[in-house]
Amino acid sequence: MSITAIKTDKAPAAVGPYSQGIIVNGMIFTAGQAGLVPGTGKLIEGGIREQTMQTLRNIQGVLEAGGASMNRVIKTTVFLQNMSDFPAMNEVYATFFGETLPARSTVEVAKLPLGALVEIEAIAFIG
Repeated sequence: MSITAIKTDKAPAAVGPYSQGIIVNGMIFTAGQAGLVPGTGKLIEGGIREQTMQTLRNIQGVLEAGGASMNRVIKTTVFLQNMSDFPAMNEVYATFFGETLPARSTVEVAKLPLGALVEIEAIAFIG
């Protein structure tokens, strides 16, 4: 079994000792992504909608760098700083996936790194 780290400029650089994504046995496991603009390390301006959109674009960048796409995502976990943001996050989230939506868990957390309102991680298959 080989493990390959994904490193791409289409997503923010890691802000700690972790990889943007890992490929193992034809699967990609992304690190949690927030609404950071690649190359700047700063959160995108705006609220939950803008941060959710940038977060999913970042996941898309990691997946594409690993040979997958959003249509290959089978599971996501969404971390929200405030569960009242769920409806707005959900509206944006729904626009990123095809007919077969991935399984998902959504939880409210006390705080996210860098003051983010949302963080999302994904599992996808290559093919």
